[in-house]
Amino acid sequence: MLPASNRLRRSDDFRRAVRSGRRAARRAVVLHVLVEDGRTGPPLVGFVVNKAVGNAVLRNRVHRRLRAVLATRLADLPAGSLTVVRALPSSASASYDELVADVDGALRKTLKS
Repeated sequence: MLPASNRLRRSDDFRRAVRSGRRAARRAVVLHVLVEDGRTGPPLVGFVVNKAVGNAVLRNRVHRRLRAVLATRLADLPAGSLTVVRALPSSASASYDELVADVDGALRKTLKS
């Protein structure tokens, strides 16, 4: 479970991360990571799982899996960063291990300096 202090909730923060953050796409997910200088606090993570992924049952399953993956990766995210994970339709048929591989690959690319 993702701690409440790490949840991205404000639509302005989602918008800023998507528009200004670094982007990395993989087969099942697209990651947007915004690291701003001088920003402190815990890293914030938000998820976008739209109807293109599937029905409500599939969307919730994908959302739970992605939350679990990112909860274990919080230590890898810079302090104060904003991360938005957007699930693609192929994430509905992806296994947990495939989601882990996609998220890890996208994180490596976006956090590369």
